[in-house]
Amino acid sequence: MAKKYWFCLFLWISCLLISCSNDQKPEGVTVVTPQKSVIMGPFRFHKLVEVSPGQDYDVLSWGRGSKDTGSYMILHSDSAAKRYTTTTGDLYGKIVDAYNSDMDLDGNPEILIQVKGKDTINYTNIFAFEFTNGKAQKLDFPKLTKSQKQGYRGEDNFYIEEGKLIREFPLFTGTGKDAKPTATKRKLQYGLRNNNFTIKQLSKDSTSVAGTAKPGVNAPIKKAEPEKTTSTKKEKKQTTAKKHKRKKKHHHVSDEG
Repeated sequence: MAKKYWFCLFLWISCLLISCSNDQKPEGVTVVTPQKSVIMGPFRFHKLVEVSPGQDYDVLSWGRGSKDTGSYMILHSDSAAKRYTTTTGDLYGKIVDAYNSDMDLDGNPEILIQVKGKDTINYTNIFAFEFTNGKAQKLDFPKLTKSQKQGYRGEDNFYIEEGKLIREFPLFTGTGKDAKPTATKRKLQYGLRNNNFTIKQLSKDSTSVAGTAKPGVNAPIKKAEPEKTTSTKKEKKQTTAKKHKRKKKHHHVSDEG
């Protein structure tokens, strides 16, 4: 009986030691739980754009009391020259992302802020600035032309490719609630020349997605109908005069016979 008691006690102590050893964490190992960065109010968005060593641009949006309106800021830190400048403006919508480029290859960076508005098609606005010697010059970003807007319902995707700003968005057929997405996307490339934006369509989609034209296929061109010819008063007078002359000549010949 005593042997059975001590054997049970030994099993209980062994199980307890094994359980404790499993709960202990290895010495010298620190478990770090990743935490999401929290932006404190009144700020809503922040992104650090590092153009080059010592040239940093902090893009922020801020405002209290409204989610759809506010202001944006670009804080330029030139740590080498110890010079700091601020560029700000009114904001309607939410900042989605910010990009850095040098599309005209003049050595002056361009900071582009993508803003998503709130309406039926979720339109996109771009705030563009070129920084020269610490001074910001605002650039007018072109709106979509009438042909480029055909089939457009928002959902833009922007990115930098080979130093150019690329814009892609899906095409839709129909209008309003009846609009349906197609398998076609329109792709545009933006460049910069003399501080003016250039735009080039890279995709070969049809610019007319309405009607019976299939996505990605150009609509058939209607043949021009032949023009109808009509006689003018002058032509009618000439025709009448010729008839009268022939009759007179015929009458003259018959008299001679």
